[in-house]
Amino acid sequence: MNNDYLEVISLVERLHRQFLEVVKLELEGLRIHDINNVQAMMLFNIGDAEMTVGELTLRGCYLGSNVSYNVKKMVENGYLAHERSVHDRRSIHVRLTEKGGKLRDSLSAMHQRHGQMLSQATLNGEDLQNTSVTLRRLERFWIRAADLVQRTPPQFAPVNTPEPFRSGSNSVDFGPRISSGD
Repeated sequence: MNNDYLEVISLVERLHRQFLEVVKLELEGLRIHDINNVQAMMLFNIGDAEMTVGELTLRGCYLGSNVSYNVKKMVENGYLAHERSVHDRRSIHVRLTEKGGKLRDSLSAMHQRHGQMLSQATLNGEDLQNTSVTLRRLERFWIRAADLVQRTPPQFAPVNTPEPFRSGSNSVDFGPRISSGD
């Protein structure tokens, strides 16, 4: 089970990188060079909404520490418009410009093409639904695991320290098993 768990973590990471590579190639095919693949996906996920920079992260549109930098670059390159909130001057709202909307439409077309191509692959709708269910369970598990780590008082932390890593050793101790409840 432990090896399967580690393989899933690695695979999710590789899939994300591979998808970003596909987006990069799509941008190159469209001869768009003033936005990168991560920024393009942020823009796609904003869609028709108007949101704050903080909401970009909270809604899962972007995970990372340099959201403000990417928003600034998209504003500079004309993909996003921004304005300060009337109610909270510290908060900045962003929305797509016409240029940003055109790119979002191109990315939507890419997703539609990929959806049609799936019928030629060994994947079907049920496979994707099952994968989605599994990944959502894993997401809930990680949220619960993080919550458990944050709630564990120091006096209940494990006393024995793990042995140092040795080359050739396959066992890694991730602490007590946590049930995902599913």
